[in-house]
Amino acid sequence: MLTDTARQPKPGRQRRANERWRQELVGAIRQPAELLHRLDLPEALLAPAERAARSFPLRVPVPYLARIRPGDPHDPLLRQVLPIDAELETHPGYTADPLAEQDGHPGSGVLQKYQGRSLLIATGGCAIHCRYCFRRCFPYNREPGWRTALDRLEQAGAPEEVILSGGDPLLLDDQALGACLRRLGEIEAVRRVRIHTRLPVVIPSRVTAALARHLGQTRLQTLVVVHANHPREVDAEVGSALARLGNVCSTVLNQTVLLRGVNDDSATLAALSERLFAADVLPYYLHLLDPVAGAAHFDVDEKTGQRLWAELARRLPGYLVPRLAREEPGAAAKTVITPDAP
Repeated sequence: MLTDTARQPKPGRQRRANERWRQELVGAIRQPAELLHRLDLPEALLAPAERAARSFPLRVPVPYLARIRPGDPHDPLLRQVLPIDAELETHPGYTADPLAEQDGHPGSGVLQKYQGRSLLIATGGCAIHCRYCFRRCFPYNREPGWRTALDRLEQAGAPEEVILSGGDPLLLDDQALGACLRRLGEIEAVRRVRIHTRLPVVIPSRVTAALARHLGQTRLQTLVVVHANHPREVDAEVGSALARLGNVCSTVLNQTVLLRGVNDDSATLAALSERLFAADVLPYYLHLLDPVAGAAHFDVDEKTGQRLWAELARRLPGYLVPRLAREEPGAAAKTVITPDAP
C-alpha cells in the first residue's frame, strides 16, 4: 500500500500542472480575427464578430478551440462562442438582468435566491465567454471578493448550503480555493458546498492534484456542478478530468442550456447524457434559455423543449434524463416543466 507521502504529487509535477492551466487561460483567443484565422472561417464573419465583441468580449481557451471543426461556420461549439450581429438586436422581454439578481442587491458578494442556500460570487472572471450567458451584463466590478462576502454571509447567519459561483469559482487558484473551503468548513451551520463551474469542460487541466486534494479534505459535503451543452465538449481529456472530480466529491452534476442550433435535437442531448455518465457525471437540469439581452437567437420555445424532453425520456433510462426547467425571478424554486398530457 502506498503511504500518504507517496501519494502526494512531486512538487515539480504539481507546479507544472498549475502552470499548464494558467498558461491555457492566459493564452485564450480574444480577437475575432485570430479566431477566424485559427478555424479557417470566412472573412465575412469578421466585421459582425468585432461589432458584437465590443459589448461582450470574445474569449475562447485553446483546449476548447481544438474541439471546434475548422471551416464550419455552423459548428455547434463555435456557435456558443462566436460573436454575431444578432446579439445587437433588441427583443421584448430580453434584459440585462433577466433573473432580477441586481434588484436590491447591495454588492455584498452574496445572492439570496432560495431558502436554505446562499450563492457567493467567488470571482467575476470566466475562462470562456458563452454568448448566451445570463450574467453577461452582471456588474462584477461592484462585488467585494470572496473573503468579504464570506464575512458578510457569516454575520447574516450562514445557511446549510453555500454555492460558489461567479464568474467561475475555479478561476481562484488552488491556494485561494483551499482557503475558501477551509473558511467555509469553520462555519458550523454550513454542511454542504456546491461549486458551479465550466472550467473542467473548457480547460480540463484545471482539475489538478492540488484541487482534488482541497475538495477531498474539507469536512463539507462537496458537490460540483459543471456545464456542458454538446457531446463534443466532453472529449477524452474532459472525461478524465470529470472522473477525477468524481473520485473526491460527493456528487458531480451537469447543467445544460437548451440552445437553438447547438443541442435542440434529442439525439444530441441523448449522446451528451451518455458521455457525461461515462465520466461519472449525472445530468441534472436542462434549462430553457434565460432571456438575457443579446441571446434571443438561441431561444428554443417551451413547446419544443417539452417535445425534446419527452423524446429524451423515451430514449434513455430515467437517471440519464435531466429535468427540463426554467428560472423565474422571485420564484421560490426553479420551475420544472413537464410535457403536456397527450
